[in-house]
This record gives sequence, structure tokens and C-alpha cells, in this order.
Amino acid sequence: MTKLFTKYEVPLESLKRRCTADTFEHDTTSNIPVSRELIGQERAMEALKFGLSIKRKGYNIYVSGLTGTGKNSYSYLVAKEFAEKKDRPKDWCYVFNFRNSKSPRAISLESGMGTIFKKDIEEAIKNIKLEIPKILSSKEYEDSKNLIYGQHQKKAQETIDELNDVAKNYNFVFKQTDRGILSLPLVDGRPMTDEEIENLTISQVEKLKELSEELSKQVFDYVKRIKDLEVSLRDKIKELKEQKTLEVASLYIDPIVEKFQVQNGVNSYLLDMKKDIVKNFDKFVVEEEKYLDNALIPIDRKEDFFKRYEVNLFIDNKDVKGAPVIREMNPNYYNLMGKIEYVNELGGLRTDHTKIRPGALHEANSGYLIIQAKDILQSKAAWDGLKRAISTEEIVIENITGLNIISETLRPEPIPLDIKVIIIGDYMTYHLLYQYDEDFKKLFKIRSDFDVEMERNSQNIMKIGSFVAYQCEEENLKPFDRTALASIIDLSSRIAESQNKLTARFNELVEIIYEAEAYTTAENRDVVTKEDVLMAVNKKVYRNNIYEEKILEYIEDGTILLDTSGWKVGEINGLSVMNIGQYNFGRPCKITVNTYLGKEGILNIEREVDQSGSIYDKGVLILGGYLGEKYAKDIQLSVTASITFEQSYDGIEGDSASSTELYALLSSLADIPINQAIAVTGSVNQKGMVQPIGGVNEKIEGYYKVCKIKGLTGSEGVIIPKQNVENLMLNDEVIEAVKEGLFKIYAVESIDEGIEILTNMEAGEMDEEGNYKEGTINYLVQKRLEEYSDLSKDYE
Repeated sequence: MTKLFTKYEVPLESLKRRCTADTFEHDTTSNIPVSRELIGQERAMEALKFGLSIKRKGYNIYVSGLTGTGKNSYSYLVAKEFAEKKDRPKDWCYVFNFRNSKSPRAISLESGMGTIFKKDIEEAIKNIKLEIPKILSSKEYEDSKNLIYGQHQKKAQETIDELNDVAKNYNFVFKQTDRGILSLPLVDGRPMTDEEIENLTISQVEKLKELSEELSKQVFDYVKRIKDLEVSLRDKIKELKEQKTLEVASLYIDPIVEKFQVQNGVNSYLLDMKKDIVKNFDKFVVEEEKYLDNALIPIDRKEDFFKRYEVNLFIDNKDVKGAPVIREMNPNYYNLMGKIEYVNELGGLRTDHTKIRPGALHEANSGYLIIQAKDILQSKAAWDGLKRAISTEEIVIENITGLNIISETLRPEPIPLDIKVIIIGDYMTYHLLYQYDEDFKKLFKIRSDFDVEMERNSQNIMKIGSFVAYQCEEENLKPFDRTALASIIDLSSRIAESQNKLTARFNELVEIIYEAEAYTTAENRDVVTKEDVLMAVNKKVYRNNIYEEKILEYIEDGTILLDTSGWKVGEINGLSVMNIGQYNFGRPCKITVNTYLGKEGILNIEREVDQSGSIYDKGVLILGGYLGEKYAKDIQLSVTASITFEQSYDGIEGDSASSTELYALLSSLADIPINQAIAVTGSVNQKGMVQPIGGVNEKIEGYYKVCKIKGLTGSEGVIIPKQNVENLMLNDEVIEAVKEGLFKIYAVESIDEGIEILTNMEAGEMDEEGNYKEGTINYLVQKRLEEYSDLSKDYE
């Protein structure tokens, strides 16, 4: 074997881009200007601010992005900034509708006036309830009433006198009694007694009846006049009571009318209230309540009647500064749209306008409502209700539980809606809604998309320093020195998986900031340093890597078969990444390939047993395209290749092992062994170009750990796609091993470059006649495929 190819080794300085401590001007964050500015999200912020500023129907906002990018907190902060510049919204009250009791009225009042209005009405009704009984029992009232009675008695007596003049001709007389006007027969010029009437003979009685009937015909008009006088008397007494009640009502209600005359709808409501009080003056008169037998509940409780005069202060904005910003964490239908409550009374459900309760839309009216997509979409009724309210620009309160079937129900007047709704969710939910919900397209025309990364430049580095300073000040943390800040910048690039990027998932940085400060506090030091940051990172790994350690144990004791030395045909070490929540780690796996004469082509064992995903299957199928393109333009492919991940019992997805499988396939066809010390990762296309993959740092570090436990000899290493070099942010231990020559990292652009490293043989280039140089890998593969083709023809 010739010497290993070294021209593909990645230079030491390319393994990590370090931020130096002198990048920061100040010694600690105590001297760095504090900033809560959202970093690296200019596009998202521009969209969000535009959506909040435009005053047009349908320009609500969907904020998308991954968890931890700050989309929740910054959407709230930006909404608060806009809200502070707006006027306070109006108060809203629901009041009894005296014209239609089933449809309570909605009244808007200037901010802070709702409480005053409610209190004024309560005081007015309280005083009216006290004053009406007094005025209806006053001397002035009694004098007026007696005057009416006197006038009535005089007119009634005059009519009775005229009536008796007629009655004398029939030997009868009329008298006014408690039972009304009665006619009595006369005897000797006086009314008969009851005894005398009882002693009359039948013929005498019949004669009296005839006279009475004739008399009734003659005096009909007189009797009607007397009855009309009685009706007039009752009407005048009622008018007198209503007049006195009106005086009391006006005394207390008119000042409220004057006070709230500029408030929309208040005057008409108070006028209707005054009319209702006058109409129901008898309800204000103190009477002894009647109770059911053996019950404590009165039959007709006056408090039920007087509820009609109560004001339901539905929305009170007196303490709000600017417009409201409401974050509804449980946007079910009633929490969003409001509801009508019921009480169980004597086996029935009852309600009234005082039991109408607001929802988040009412509280956020004239301001901003922020909800999570995953929460609102759990309830179809809530989602439909939200869209309906936005579309119609009004909020209708109605229960959807069917209580109206078994009880009385209300239909409160709708309240006009002026609101900006911000829905926060992920990319997939946005695309599903946009594709399948026609209303969503019309109502949420602005999308604010939060990125997961930003450019690693001096400006953003300084902003992250200010962000750390803000966290220290806000959370009362100990200051971070320059070395700690530099470590956080490196960690940010590591999370972003790029030397040229910084992560925008600030929640991961915040966790490390908190934990690093905790270690500093535990050791009674005043400043957080680089060592504390590294401690926080390492301890977080330690808390989560028990599964990785178990796998390493199995590799060390031989339970999992994995070679890091020697040379084998058709065997290679592939690299995958496992995600266990807060921790990702690289797991090396042995991939084996067997090739033989046949027509089946590439057999993916994982696919045959339904253990692979579609992307992995695609990567395997590409191998057949590569073989045909490179070796079989003039021959028929007559090969069967069986490929599998050994000792893999879970599902496999992704194409990052496709180049690895191709190397093993070429090794098997050429019958040339592969260096087992070298592990490989990378995707491949049909033209043999190696393509970049994700998780490159975890994959390299995962294989390094395996080599370390098996004993580093200096021949171990990893082949990665050349495009992934800029993603390298390796830990210091791996970099030190590379520096000492104990571990190597190669970067390749093509399969030919990778196979040269793995086999220590020249790959070989095709000449003008379509042949490869003898003794090269490609030559051996081509010859093997030609042999299989010839054998296949012989069999046929």
C-alpha cells in the first residue's frame, strides 16, 4: 500500500473560528450598554411593524419560526410599542334593553367613565327606591289624592241624584257601596230591608224584577257615566303617582343625563329607564314579601326586578395605558368570544344582562391580541369564531352549548371590533392554513418569518454582548468578562453550525448564561469567565448524554461491532446523528455491502423491512444511477448489491450516508479493502459529486470518542464534504488531537477523491475511449461489471 493521500486534509485553522477576548472593548458586561434589541431579524421585524402599522382590513399577522428565535417575546414587545402610542380604548357596558328584554344594549363610554356611570346609576336607583315610597305617602300627595277623590265624589253624587230622580218613578233608589252602584226597592219611601225582601211573595218578586228591568233600560247611560267616573278616578290617581314618581326619577336621573350627554347611546338608555321606573312605580312601594309554604325563597323577589337597572361594566379600561396587548394562552371559544352565564333557580336556568362575560377579543379591542396557532387550532369553534369576528368587524356573544334549549337565553347587541391579531406558529402550520383555509389568506395577509441564524460580523457580535449585558441587568446576574463573551460567541456559531453565522435561537444562549452564572455563584466568584461557560456547556452535556455513554460502552466491550483499524472489503464506518431532546450526538455505524451477479440492482435491506425513510431510500437509489453513468454506458448492468446498516434496529432517515454506502459498494466490486480507521459522511448525487450534510460537528466528535476509547494511533480520521468545512466548530479536544497528529479530518468534493483516501489507491480517470487506467479503483470496478455483464449474457 502506498502512503495515505494528505492533500485533502483540512487545515488546523479551519476546524473552528474563534472569537478572541480582545474583540470586546470593555472588561465586563457591567460597562457594556444594555440592549433588548432583536438581533438578526431585520426582515421579520420589518414585516411585523408594517403589519401593525397598516390600518386596513385583513392585514393581521402570522409570525412563523422555530422555537427559541424570540418570536413570542419580540412580537409582544413590538405590539406594546405600538400600543403605547395609541389612545386608551373606550369602556363598554351591557345594560337592560327596556324595549326588548332579550337583547341587552351595548353602550360605549370614554375610558374611565364606565366605573363612574355604573356607580351613578347604582346611587340613583338606591335613592329612587327610598324616595318613591316617601313621596307616595307624603301630605302633599295625600292632599292631591283627596282633592281628586273629592272631585270624583261630587260628580258621582250629582249623577246618582239624577239617577234617583228617574228611579223614584219605578219605586227604586240607587246607592253607592263598596261593591259599586246598587239598586234597592222602596217601601213607604224607604229602602226595603233584607228581611222584607225575603218575605215578598213570588208575584211581588216577579213584579220587582219587571220594574228593575225597565229601570235598567232607562238608567243605562247614568250607570255608564258612574263607571266612567270610577275609571277616570283610577287613571287620575295613577297619573298622580306617575307624576310624583317622575319627579323623583328626574331628580336623580337628569343629572346623569347631563353628565353623560356626549356619550353615545347613554341618553336614550336613561330616558327609557326613567319611563320604565314611572311605569313600574308600584314595584318601588315597600310591601311585605310573600313566601312559598315551608320555603325560604320569596315568590316574587323584588331584587330580581331591580336587576334591570344594574349596569354590567363589561370592559373597564380606566387603568389601561395606551391600547391593550392581550396574550391569550387558552383561546377556547368562550375565553375568546365571551359567554353568557346561567344560574340554577328552582330547577331552571336563568340569566340576565349582568351575567354577560367578556372574552379576549373584548379585552384586546382597539389593541392587539396574540395567540398561539397550536392553541387556537385545537378548537374549530374558536377558530371559526375568531375569523368571523375579524371578517365582520364585530363580536357576537352567544353560547354554543345548547343551554338555550332548556332555558331562557339572551342575544346581546354585538360590539364593534377594531383589532390586530397576531398568530404565532411554525412554518408547516402557516403553509397548511394558506393552502387549505380560504379565510386565512384574506385575513392574515402579513407573514413575519423569524430566521434561525444571522451573519457573524462585528456588529452582531457586539449586539450579542449587549444582549448578555441586558440579561445580567434584568435577571440580576453577575457580570461576564471578555473571555466568557468570546466563548458565548463561539457557542452561538456552534449552535448555528457555521463559522460565518450566529444563532438566532437565543433561548439556548440564555440557558448557558444562567447556568454559567450559577457555577460562578457556587464558587463565590464575582465575574463569570470562559471556564464557567465551558463548565455550563459540559455539565449540560453530562446531564443528557447517558445514552451516548451506553453506546460507547457497547462499542468498547465489543457488543456493537465497529473497527477503527485494519482494512476490509465492502465494510465502512458511517456516521449518523441521534437527537435525544436537549442533546444531539454522533453515532458511528458499520455499513456493509455485498455484490454479486444478478438483475436486482441495489437492494436496501432497511427499505425491505420498512425501517427506512423516503429520503434514505432516495439516496440508495441514486447509487444505481451513479454506477450506470460511470461504468455501464456500453454494457448492461447485471449486478445485485445488498446494503445495510449493521446492528441498527431503529428507523433510518436522511441521505447523509449515501456517499459512505457508495464507497463500500465500490470496494466490494473492486475487491479492494477500505481503511477502517476512516469514517465517512456525506450525500452524493448521480454524477458522483459529494454534497453537504447536517450535524457535521457531532458526527466528527462522535467518531473521535470511539477512536479514543479504542486507542488513537494517528491513522484515524473522518471524511466530510468540502462544503461542510465552513460548518466546523469542533470542541477543543478534537482540535488538539488533530494538532498532535492523532486524528485527521479530510474534505472531498467527489467520490473519486474520497475513494483514494479510503483505499490508498488512485481512483483513475476515464480516457477518450471510455476506459480507466489499469490498476486504479475505477478500472477494477469497470472490469468487474463487464464480467458480470458477460456472465449474464452466457446465462441467458
